[in-house]
Amino acid sequence: MEMTPYLKTAIKAARAAEVVIRRYYQGNYDIEIKPDQSPVTVADVETEKVIRDIILEAFPDHGFFGEETGKLNEHAEYNWLIDPIDGTKSFVRHYPFFSTQIALMKGDELIMGVSNAPLFGEMAYAEKGSGAFLNDEPIQVSAIDSLGKSALSIGNIATLASTPAWSELGKIIQEVNRTRGYGDFYHYHLLASGKVDLVVESDVNILDIAALSVIVNEAGGLFTQLDGGPLTLETTTVLAANHSALHQEILGRLSH
Repeated sequence: MEMTPYLKTAIKAARAAEVVIRRYYQGNYDIEIKPDQSPVTVADVETEKVIRDIILEAFPDHGFFGEETGKLNEHAEYNWLIDPIDGTKSFVRHYPFFSTQIALMKGDELIMGVSNAPLFGEMAYAEKGSGAFLNDEPIQVSAIDSLGKSALSIGNIATLASTPAWSELGKIIQEVNRTRGYGDFYHYHLLASGKVDLVVESDVNILDIAALSVIVNEAGGLFTQLDGGPLTLETTTVLAANHSALHQEILGRLSH
């Protein structure tokens, strides 16, 4: 794969972020609670600063939207969407289900994504039209198109549990071959690699999933909101699938 300067810069930023993350992991640091009740640490803030500095040095006219530092030059044609440590709750509890998420949006279209899980040993990346890769090897979704043969992963479903779709999801869980809750970056890496076939998630924000959506789509999957709509900066839900047939079946059932 011939990498564009955008992807090269994103990978450089992800690797630099990894150095900061490893320095703080299992270390002593203060934990603050943000207004949405999620934790934030000095590791989150320093990691985002490293990423921002590398990106804006390479592309000073681009916009930047970071989980910790907010928006900069948001009306630019190109905007970077960053979650420096997606899964801070995992980070502070010292287990490796967290990642760095770096995505690039041109206008309203997501065109590039890098998902790096340093303590897990996985970096996935993709650019629109160039396929998806995990640890530099090409990946693609599975060919399974039957609900009874599929593996479903669910995550962050507190809001979903309070809606009418909850009872239908319970029926779907009984029909699929296997159900797990891998969560965070990991079930999207598995989906893009052909190891699970469906992901249902709520209570997310676009910074959590922007990069992962590019990776899943470029691996041949389909990544939308739970109502089937395209991702936007206000997205809070996900329905992702390996195959349009499975996606449409789940969409139809959860939308009623």
